[in-house]
Amino acid sequence: MATRHTIEVTVGAFMALGFLALFFLAMQISNLSLDSTAEGYRLTARFANVGSIKVRAPVTVAGVRVGRVESLSFDKTTYEAVVTLRIDAGIDTLPEDTFANVFTSGLLGEQYIGLEPGGSQDYLRDGDEIVHTQSALVLEQMIGQFLFKKAGESG
Repeated sequence: MATRHTIEVTVGAFMALGFLALFFLAMQISNLSLDSTAEGYRLTARFANVGSIKVRAPVTVAGVRVGRVESLSFDKTTYEAVVTLRIDAGIDTLPEDTFANVFTSGLLGEQYIGLEPGGSQDYLRDGDEIVHTQSALVLEQMIGQFLFKKAGESG
């Protein structure tokens, strides 16, 4: 009788660990996390088109996550998207001439901001703006341009 009880407890614990693992996996996939620490500093960047980037999207340098997108807004005077980035506190040496790109990763097309550090000796600080940006590539526009070019060559 004690053996059956031990097996039931072991199976129950195993199931609980499995559900816990699935929960953490779901949190990682959805770009959510349990840490609510807002340490670090803010940078802004302006883009002509941010594609489908979302709040909490990763910000990376050399493929390593160094922050998250904190907010998105629209500038009515310049007609640009203004993206506020929250950079982790340990990343305090991004040069002033850092370049920000909107990239797409994976099969699902999740978009993120990729930062490419420049060579300046001066560093970005809290509240600074990244001046050099490249907007998201929109697949529909690229296909349209290709088709328009091919139609012009044949006619």
